[in-house]
Amino acid sequence: MASPKRILSPSIAKALKRSGRSWRMAVLCLLAGLSGLKLCAQGPPFQVDDPVPVDFKHYEFYIFGATDGTPAETDYSGPAFEFNWGAVPRVQLHAILPWGGINPANKAIYAPAGAGPSAKGLIDMELGVKLAIIKETKTIPQIGTFTMFEMPTGNSDKGLGVGKVWYRLPLWLQKNEGKWLFDGGAGETVVPQDGYHDFPYGGFLLKREMNKKLDLAAEIFSHGGEGPIVPQAHASTMIDAGGYWHLKGEEAMQLLFAYGHSIAGETENYAYLGLYWTWGKDDKKTDDKDKGSDEKKTSLLKNAMFSGHTLKNGF
Repeated sequence: MASPKRILSPSIAKALKRSGRSWRMAVLCLLAGLSGLKLCAQGPPFQVDDPVPVDFKHYEFYIFGATDGTPAETDYSGPAFEFNWGAVPRVQLHAILPWGGINPANKAIYAPAGAGPSAKGLIDMELGVKLAIIKETKTIPQIGTFTMFEMPTGNSDKGLGVGKVWYRLPLWLQKNEGKWLFDGGAGETVVPQDGYHDFPYGGFLLKREMNKKLDLAAEIFSHGGEGPIVPQAHASTMIDAGGYWHLKGEEAMQLLFAYGHSIAGETENYAYLGLYWTWGKDDKKTDDKDKGSDEKKTSLLKNAMFSGHTLKNGF
């Protein structure tokens, strides 16, 4: 499962007047979330994702809120709803339906970024496909992609959407070693809209299982400048820390939390809080159970035949 991974609300600059000219430009969304999550995968609540799809015939559901801010503007998403489905082996289908808002600082020093009124409502919806390309072995990490499509469902006139479909094209890898897990990778965000920049992003994450109830992790995540008029106009590198509190069973229900701040480049902070559920059919366990039941029936039949007794209660 992935990851989360990391959904942040879009931010659009409002109509501005500078040097006697009126103009209006769209502003780039922040990094969007995630994917799914399980014991051996990342994504939410972190910005680094992973190459591990949801298991075949399994499902994940999240309710979460997230925020990302710079001195020019603070954006948030929440409530937001994420659903992941193991549609076929080694393939995960992903969707996020988010509500959110923008809160520009309206300070002249950051203009034209971070200017205009605050707004809230439905923001751009996310669809995605995660594909496992190479499975993990003792010496080779798991490698996969998690292509995302940001759909223009938010009102771009209010600053809640980009106004066009845009894309995230990453490559992720993962390696497990005992109670330790490593995720890392990089990708390119492609935004075919006036006033936007395509920009790279990437990072790596280290997680450790503390006990059966708690996993803790930390990541270094970086992104390039997202455009000349956006709140995230310049590159930023962040350190985020957080974890997973298992509320029911080892994976069935979890509380996800993370917080981070920039350590280089533009000042930026990030936070995520959510609840996660997973369920589904485990064919392997079902097959093993059926196999064991058949073997037990066969054993009873043999005992009855050789002992000369009749099975009074049947099979």
